Amino acid sequence: MIERYALSPMKELWTEEAQYLRWLEVEIAVVRALETLNMAPRGTAELIKRKAVINVERIHEIEGNVDHDVIAFIKSVTENMGDEARYFHKGLTSSDIVDTALSLVLKRSGKLIALELKRLIGVLQKLAMKHKNTITIGRTHGVHAEPTSFGLKVLSFLAEFERNLSRLQKSIESISHAKISGAVGNYANIPPEIERIALQSLGLFPSKVSTQVVPRDHHAEFLSTLALIGAGIERMATEIRHLQRTEVLEVQEPFKKGQRGSSAMPHKKNPVLCERLCGMARMLRSYAIVGYENITLWHERDISHSSTERLVFPDATMLAFYMLNKATYLVNNLFVDQLRMTENFKDSHNLIYSQRIMLALIEKGMSREEAYKLIQKCAAKSWNEQVDFLDVVSTNEMIKELFSTEELKELFKADYYLKHVDTVYERFTLN
Repeated sequence: MIERYALSPMKELWTEEAQYLRWLEVEIAVVRALETLNMAPRGTAELIKRKAVINVERIHEIEGNVDHDVIAFIKSVTENMGDEARYFHKGLTSSDIVDTALSLVLKRSGKLIALELKRLIGVLQKLAMKHKNTITIGRTHGVHAEPTSFGLKVLSFLAEFERNLSRLQKSIESISHAKISGAVGNYANIPPEIERIALQSLGLFPSKVSTQVVPRDHHAEFLSTLALIGAGIERMATEIRHLQRTEVLEVQEPFKKGQRGSSAMPHKKNPVLCERLCGMARMLRSYAIVGYENITLWHERDISHSSTERLVFPDATMLAFYMLNKATYLVNNLFVDQLRMTENFKDSHNLIYSQRIMLALIEKGMSREEAYKLIQKCAAKSWNEQVDFLDVVSTNEMIKELFSTEELKELFKADYYLKHVDTVYERFTLN
């Protein structure tokens, strides 16, 4: 991940030194398990912990000769050790350490992402409550449909992120599976009890069955969840982008003092943050595809997944964390123009009330087909002649026979469309 989009504390989890520290953490957990089962002298783990030194440059130096990062790590870390080094990496294969440490960092990354997701949910709840009764135009196919509540728009995002939080919590549990089962997963040189004790101390769970690696569907599930979170952010950002268009201008993303929208046009306030988030969602989806591709490996394992995971996991977690952080800022500082929302009703000459008039005609005894054709004809006249729909229906002879002027005006009140908003809000826990 480039520094521009790497935020603390997520980025610190993915430094190379942090990776080697996790490898050491797993190695020591295994030695402690050996001690528990009297397979290593008491105090061995503490002695290893005290003498182990993480020197990234030295590991690189050794790796330049052996061309194997785990061997280079082992050689470097044990250089200052004595007889206790015999118990370091005893009975293990590289993936016992690498995959278990990967489960650790993905679990920790997932928890940081979950905290950001909860923050976003919190600001969405506040925005939804604030605009529960804010009347706006609903749009289908990008065209004026019927009045709705802006708060309901926000609730739709909130509900999606609540689902994503549930998915994330489930995928964190899934990614918390690890393995310390040896070269092909049959525990030939390391008993299952060592795995159980070591992983329990790390807050991880043994895979029901593993090969040389943890099954990669766990990782694909995690990446898929991050992609869904990104898609939810993209959906919300796309809505804001459309509503910020000059012709609409019902909401605007925050524009800081001193900020400039264009190097050429001083008047511009562009939805650049929303556009950035939309682009990033594409990247998250691409990472999910890599996760699926990595599920199928040859026999007990090949390393076709390894190179991609060195790129995908740090970038995907840092990107999801960044997107949630910025989405929270976006929602928390969103400018909502309620007056403009009402004024925009005029753009379609109040045709947004067409269905209500049609249904009122049906209630008066007219057939649906007859009512639809009549209102469609009136709507076409309103649109083609650019006159208010109320004026058109008020002067239509068939409609005049069925409705008084006051009855027609009553049918053109937007509050009618919010009559069941409370019912939807009751489905949520809002403060």
